[in-house]
Amino acid sequence: MCTTFAALLPLLLAVAVAAAASEQRPLDIDTFHSLSRVGAPVVSPDQGRALFVTSHYDRAKNKQASFLSCVDLGSGAITQLTEDIPGLTVSNPLWYDDQTFGFLKHGALYRQELRPNATARVLYDPPVPIGSVAYREKEGVIAFVASVHPNATLQASAQLRLAAARRTDSAMVYDNLWARHWNEWVTAEKPSVFVAPLQHTADGWRVGPEANLAARLPATPDPLTRWHVDEYAISPAGDALAFVARLPADNMTWSTNVDIYLTQTSGDARPRLLTARMDGAASSPVFSPDGQQLAWLQMETAGYEADANRIYIHTLATRQTVAVAYNWDQSPHSLTWSRDSKTLYAVVSDKGHNVIVAVDAATGRRRALTSSGGSSAVRAVGGDRLLYIYSSVDQPADIYLMNLRTRLSRQLTEVNKAQLAGVQLSPAEDFWFTGARGDRVHGWAVRPFGFDRRKTYPLALLIHGGPQQASTHSFSYSLWNPNVYAAAGFVVVQINFHGSPGYGQNFTDSVRHRWGDYPYVDLMRGIDYVTSRLSFVDKTRMAALGGSYGGYMANWLNGHTDQFRCFVAHDGKFSTVSGFYGTDELWFPEWNLGKPWEPAGRAILEENNPERFAASFKTPTLFVHGASDFRVPVTESLGAWSMMRRRGVPARLVYFPDEDHWINKAGNAIRWYTEVLDWITTWTNTTPPYRIR
Repeated sequence: MCTTFAALLPLLLAVAVAAAASEQRPLDIDTFHSLSRVGAPVVSPDQGRALFVTSHYDRAKNKQASFLSCVDLGSGAITQLTEDIPGLTVSNPLWYDDQTFGFLKHGALYRQELRPNATARVLYDPPVPIGSVAYREKEGVIAFVASVHPNATLQASAQLRLAAARRTDSAMVYDNLWARHWNEWVTAEKPSVFVAPLQHTADGWRVGPEANLAARLPATPDPLTRWHVDEYAISPAGDALAFVARLPADNMTWSTNVDIYLTQTSGDARPRLLTARMDGAASSPVFSPDGQQLAWLQMETAGYEADANRIYIHTLATRQTVAVAYNWDQSPHSLTWSRDSKTLYAVVSDKGHNVIVAVDAATGRRRALTSSGGSSAVRAVGGDRLLYIYSSVDQPADIYLMNLRTRLSRQLTEVNKAQLAGVQLSPAEDFWFTGARGDRVHGWAVRPFGFDRRKTYPLALLIHGGPQQASTHSFSYSLWNPNVYAAAGFVVVQINFHGSPGYGQNFTDSVRHRWGDYPYVDLMRGIDYVTSRLSFVDKTRMAALGGSYGGYMANWLNGHTDQFRCFVAHDGKFSTVSGFYGTDELWFPEWNLGKPWEPAGRAILEENNPERFAASFKTPTLFVHGASDFRVPVTESLGAWSMMRRRGVPARLVYFPDEDHWINKAGNAIRWYTEVLDWITTWTNTTPPYRIR
């Protein structure tokens, strides 16, 4: 009997698909940590090229490396400009002119001609390291940030630093509660913004002298409690500069008031406060290309760090400030002006995606330019184009160029092509379900490596931090990349529970006083939804993992459900009461839960306190913590771990003496993933497709 090709085609296709799948390999721990990261592009003055930094980790030498490249925006051709050597890192690319560029290395500013293998020369080697450098050719100035002692020059501050190192005692004395922040104890050195003339003469390039533009702010009696410049923007001409600073005061740990100041780069005038009537946090100042306007993002609610960001625009000539798109029920987190100074490009979280939205600066009318994935580092380019970084759950970040007329984008870089050859990355598959309050709640699943619908797989629930943060459809280089867990054999689920931004401000605000309520309901209903609809999920083999608030929720789940085989709690709060007294930023627990010495606040704190349910903890838990985490002190994990071990419940502590709220060192991150994946595969009885240890 003769068989036609058409009859054989389905069989041949099935064989081809199976063969292709068998040739793929998982995103194992080593491969993940070999991935390169691309930095924000910096467009040349002639709008034809862009500089960008590529960084990566060399495990054999346990060193980071970064190098600088240039991409031609017309042809897409990429030229590597600096060496790629383990241990050698460069940052902060900038243009001096169309043929000369600069960068920072070891805190010094370099200059190099725009050609391969050109010699890089030191242009400015200051006595203390500098960062965030910008150059304006028209005014002939550079601006930068440097940490200095009160009212000290760079040179004097360097001498004071040497003198401090020769002290015979190490005591640090504090009266103000602002004694530590994130991972550092407060010292007399504070970041400030400087400008200095930069002249290019026949004899070469010359810099100096430097002027501290924040020095004319009101003096403070306490040298440890001083002005701290968070970020700045310099005008296109280089004559004006806006910076973000927090007012030194006794209430710095429970006030979110952060202001915008405007000053002249000449340093002759006192900086002018632009946000006097605002009690919330200001951020992201950016000048329009015509130099006539300054835009920034502004929160308005005092004490609330997850308030909606509003867009404010200040006209320099009239000194008038207006809000645009004020009733927008989303919260942008970055701004970029169009080349014609008429449009602001905002990046905003929208239903699990970070999208680019064009906002008319005059009317506030909005137009979405992207709809999915994760976009960032937006740069306007001449000829109605946008340069930006884009990624998705199954695609690492690269640089793209969008034609604004057609809204079509072209990928310019592919920095991980070699590392990801043959690696299977699974996309996110969205789902919606009814959660707390009857609200629609969004989540997604990522299928495991080598997925076969006929088999069943364990489930890993990744719980995001915050709680006023969100998981997104972008590629994560952190501890919570869903494809790393999928590569170990898990169906990975992420849920944007109540509190997550991107679903309207009311959804974000709703979690106040309800840390253990709405998010818990959402997570449990989400798990029920997934396990009832995906037949390949084995609901008897589930693990839940989270960091920060996600670690808190792992502890909360441990006291309220026995549906999980194991938990991982990274830098998670165990006691809301001790956590309040031990944290560095009091505004966060005060707004979210209350003050423990007040009866109403104490009741809310106890209602949401995982430690209150310690007797019910019965699920094996891996606790991970960094010694320098001042947001959630290490005693929180130590307390939960001690309780479980004392009660005979399986628990393990992984302690990093050189880490903080995050795992910053690549070697430590590899060990973190090794411990975590070993823990969850062991307790869920999962055989991963590669050897974890």
